[in-house]
Amino acid sequence: MIRALTGFSTRHPWKVIALWSVIGIFLAVVAGALMPRAMQAQTGDFLPKDYDSAAALRTADERFGVTSDAGTFTVLVGRPDRGPLTSADRKNIVSVAKELGSRRLTMPDPQDTPSTSDDQIPLLVRDYSQTPEVGVGMTAPDRTFTLLSVRLEGNTVDPGMHNLFRAFREHSEDAFAEARLRTGFTGGLADQVDTRDAEEPTQRIVGMLMLGLIVLVNVLVFRSVCAALIPLLAVVIVGGAATGVIVGGALLTGTDLDTSTPSMISVVLIGIGVDYFLFLLFRFRELLRERPEAPPRAVAAEVGARVGTAITSAALTIVAAFATLGIATYGGFQVLGPAVAVAVLVMLLASLTLMPALLAATGRRMFWPSRTLERTPRPGLAGRAGDFVSRRPLAALLAGTALLGALAAGMTGIRMDFGQGGTPHETRAAATASEIARALPAGVSDPATVYITASKGNRVNPRSLGALSDELARIEGVGKVSTPTLNERGDAARIDLYLTSESQTQAARDLVSGPVRDTVAAHTPKGLEAHVGGTAAIFADLSTAVDEDLRTVFPVAAGLIALILLVLLRSVLAPVVLLLSVGLCFAATLGASTLVFQHALDKPGVNFVLPLVLFLFVVAIGTDYNILISDRIREEMQGPRRTRDAVARAIRHTAPAIATAGIVLAASFGSLAVGSNPSTQQIGFATGLGILLSAFVVSVVFVPAAAALLGRGIWWPVRPRRHTGHGEHPKATAPKDAATDHHPRPLAVPPAR
Repeated sequence: MIRALTGFSTRHPWKVIALWSVIGIFLAVVAGALMPRAMQAQTGDFLPKDYDSAAALRTADERFGVTSDAGTFTVLVGRPDRGPLTSADRKNIVSVAKELGSRRLTMPDPQDTPSTSDDQIPLLVRDYSQTPEVGVGMTAPDRTFTLLSVRLEGNTVDPGMHNLFRAFREHSEDAFAEARLRTGFTGGLADQVDTRDAEEPTQRIVGMLMLGLIVLVNVLVFRSVCAALIPLLAVVIVGGAATGVIVGGALLTGTDLDTSTPSMISVVLIGIGVDYFLFLLFRFRELLRERPEAPPRAVAAEVGARVGTAITSAALTIVAAFATLGIATYGGFQVLGPAVAVAVLVMLLASLTLMPALLAATGRRMFWPSRTLERTPRPGLAGRAGDFVSRRPLAALLAGTALLGALAAGMTGIRMDFGQGGTPHETRAAATASEIARALPAGVSDPATVYITASKGNRVNPRSLGALSDELARIEGVGKVSTPTLNERGDAARIDLYLTSESQTQAARDLVSGPVRDTVAAHTPKGLEAHVGGTAAIFADLSTAVDEDLRTVFPVAAGLIALILLVLLRSVLAPVVLLLSVGLCFAATLGASTLVFQHALDKPGVNFVLPLVLFLFVVAIGTDYNILISDRIREEMQGPRRTRDAVARAIRHTAPAIATAGIVLAASFGSLAVGSNPSTQQIGFATGLGILLSAFVVSVVFVPAAAALLGRGIWWPVRPRRHTGHGEHPKATAPKDAATDHHPRPLAVPPAR
C-alpha cells in the first residue's frame, strides 16, 4: 500500500502537487470562514450532563431562556471627575440604558472593520444585528458608579460578534458622553475582545519568529533555500486541508469544537509535518550522494517506500494516543482527540503522496544552491555520537537513565494548579474590573448563581427561599446575595451570589464546590431542586472531570500504543524498550516542570492539564523519533555489519534528522511559552523541553544503546538476518566512510516520458 502510493506520486508528481494545492487552498479558505460556526466558547457545555454546573446551565436555558451561546458583559457608568453620582446623573443613566436596550444594533460590515480576520468570506459571514438586552444593576457604596448588565445573543468566538460588541461600545460611549458621563466595559465578551486585541500583535510576531526559525534551521542544515521553504509551504497547504476536513466534519455532525482546538491542531501539524518532510529529505539527500547516476524519481520512490513505513508507524501511534481521548468524560477532550487524530491522518496521507511528489519533481534542485551532494560529508557530531554509543553502550545507557531519573525526581511533592489564568493584560477591561473590585465584591461582574426549580405543574414560593438566602449570606467569602428572582412561569427562581474572590480563582472554586453547595443541599426547601452554576462552579466541576479522565486515558493510551508497536515492529522486546524510554522521558519532563514552576518560581503547582498534554505529545511524538531510529537500526542490522557497527551507522545517518526535527518541533511548541497566560506558558515550556529530551537523549542515546547491548535479540521473535551483500564475509567490519559503507539496492528506473 505504501509503496503503491509513493510509486504513483513519484510517477505523476505534478498531478499530485496540483491536486493537493487546489484542495488545500480551497479547504483552508472555507475553514477560515466557517471555523467560528464550529466552535463553542462556553466550557460548561462540554461537561457531562450529570455534573451540577451542567444541570444549572440547562435550568438557565429551559426556565429562564438564558442560552450559553451569548455574550454578556458589564458596563460601568460614572462621572468624569469620579465624584458621587447625583440624582440627575442616575436619571440619565436609566434613560440612556433604556434607549440602548430598545434600539437595534447593526453589525458593522466585515470589510469596514480592520480587526476582522482576512480569511472571512462575506457570503458566509453571519449577521448578528439585534436589539441588546440592557439592565441597570447595583451602585457602588460610595455612589461613584453604577453598573449595567448587557447581553448580546450569538457565538462569542465569531469575529462578527466581536465587531458587534465594538459597535455597542462605541454607541454607548457616545450616548453617555452626551450626558457627561464616562463608561468602562468588563467581564465576559468585553474581556475576550480586549484580550484578543492585546495578544494579536504578540501572536503575529511569535508566529513569524517561529516560521523564521524553522526556515533558518533548515537553511543551516541543508544549505539550501528550496529545502528550507518548500517543506514549510507544503505543510501550510496540508494544514489548510486538514483544518477544512475537521471543520467540515464538525459542522456536518453537529459537533462543537473547543476554542483551543484550532491552535492545538496548527501547532501539531506544523511540528509533525515538518518532521516527516525532514525525515524524507535527509534520506533523499543520503541516497542521492550514494547513487549520483540514479534518476531522482527512482530515488524519491525508494525513499518514500523506505521512510514511509516508519512515518506510517509513527503517525498511527499519535493517532492512537489522541483517539483515546474519545473515552474521556470531558467533552473538550472528546472533541480534541479525534480532531488531532484526523489532522495527523491527513498529514500522513500527504507524507506518502505530496512529499514524495515534491522530491520527484525537484530532484537535485531541491538542494539548490548547495553543492553538498557533490562531496562526501564528514561524520561530524552525529558520527562521534554513534561511535561513543556503539563502543560504550552501557555507559551511554546509564548516563541517559541518570539524567532522566534525576529530572523525574522533581515530581516529588507535585501539586496540581486548577487556575485558569493569571495576571491579565493591561487592557481597558482589566482596568474597569480593578475599579469595580475596589468598591464591590470582586465577583460582582461574574456571579455564581443558584437555580431553584419546582417539579412540573408546581410553583416556587419566594418566601420559602428566605432561609436559603440568609444561610448563603453567612458563608465567609460571599460578599452579597441578591433577592430571589422568579421566572415568568413562576416554577423556577435564581439567586446570584457575589463572591469576594474573582470567579476564575482557586478561592472561588473552593468556595463554590464546598460551602456553597453544602449549604444549598442542606437548606433547599423540600419539593424543590437546586443547582449551583456560574464560572467558578463550572471550573470546579471541570477539575473533577479532568482528574477522572487522567486516570482513565493514561493506561488505555499506553496499552494501545504498546499494541500498535507490537504489531508494527513485529517484536516483543523492542516495544518494551521504546515504551520504557518514553515513559521515563515523560516523568523527567513533568519533574523538570515541577522544579521550575512549583519550586523555583513558587507557583501554586503545575497546571492541571499539563500531565495529559505532556503524555499525549511527549509520549506520542517521542515515539515517532524512536520508531525512526529503530527502523534504521533494524535496516542496518540486515546488512553485513556487526550489531554495534550497525547501531553506529544508524545514529550517524538518523541523528541529524531527529535533532533537526526536534529543534523545529520544540520551537513550534515553545512559541506558546511567550504568551501571557501562565497555563499556556507551562504547556509551551514543558512540551518543548520534553521533545528535546526525546530527540537528543532518548532517541539518540537511550534506544540505540539498548539496541547495541541487546543486539539482534531486541527484535525477537522476528530477528533481522545478516546477509553478505556483494559477496562480503558476514563478519566483515563496516567501513567508517559514509560514502563507501552502503550497499545499494537496485532502483527501478521509471520509463521516460
